[in-house]
Amino acid sequence: MKSSTLKVVLVFGIALFMSSSAFAQSKDRQERKEPPTYAQLLKEMDKNEDGKLSEDEIKGPLKDDFAKIDTDEDGFISEEEFKNAPKPERKERKRD
Repeated sequence: MKSSTLKVVLVFGIALFMSSSAFAQSKDRQERKEPPTYAQLLKEMDKNEDGKLSEDEIKGPLKDDFAKIDTDEDGFISEEEFKNAPKPERKERKRD
């Protein structure tokens, strides 16, 4: 009797663990990251705190496309240039 009760509890525990794990994964997928605002980028990347984003300070897609984004070619990305910047292409995800 004890053996069968232990098996039932064990199976129930595994099922509960698996379902909570699957729920957590689907919840994460639903929460999409919003692109950062210009103010957030300044806060994170403006190393010398001059209120401007130079090519040396930025990283990621902004750095990769700096010449395209800096339309007035002054060496900085302004808030207006940031708003008008081409959106980075989304990476295609592999489907299992």
